[in-house]
Amino acid sequence: MTSPEPIESPLVAEHGADDTRDFAWLAAVARGDRVAFERLYLHHHPRLARFIVRQSGRHDLVDEIVNEAFWIVWSQAARFRGESKPSTWIIGIAWRCLMKSLRRPAAWAASERAERGFDDAVADVTDDARRDLRDWLHAGLALLPPDQRATIELAYFLGQSCEEIATIMECPVGTVKARLFHARVRLRNNLPVLAGDTVGRAP
Repeated sequence: MTSPEPIESPLVAEHGADDTRDFAWLAAVARGDRVAFERLYLHHHPRLARFIVRQSGRHDLVDEIVNEAFWIVWSQAARFRGESKPSTWIIGIAWRCLMKSLRRPAAWAASERAERGFDDAVADVTDDARRDLRDWLHAGLALLPPDQRATIELAYFLGQSCEEIATIMECPVGTVKARLFHARVRLRNNLPVLAGDTVGRAP
């Protein structure tokens, strides 16, 4: 099988090897190449799974959301014109699939149970000074509103720019920047409390 040609886009030249490979895989998927689709799926699955779990608190949603998102990738690959990085396009699809799933009544009930689980985790963190920084930060993120938590995740865990996050979440860049600002303020106020310091917490 010959190597797939990358999708024509100025972004191919602007970004690194990962992006160039994604462009090539998507071009092949658009031609019905199942091997390229499998490689694209396996490459993006781990971080999509982490993103979904951190946003919903539910491991049981991972396969459903990732599979639904990649069905859309498979069926719409020919429509991708390289106006964003492939990873941004794929994360945006997964984000919309997750939001649709969480709007279902049964999903809301499960998410509420997950939030109660987060509350228990927060209690554990405040009572146990030996928790490492990762657990501490995770507990702080769990206290953020969903849109702010997702914005922080996309920016700092998935490395998306404000412009890319705006594309993923279908909102203005200014909204993304505002969410980042308010999320940082909340984290700055909440993290000392989670560490057992109740001084200086915003009302």
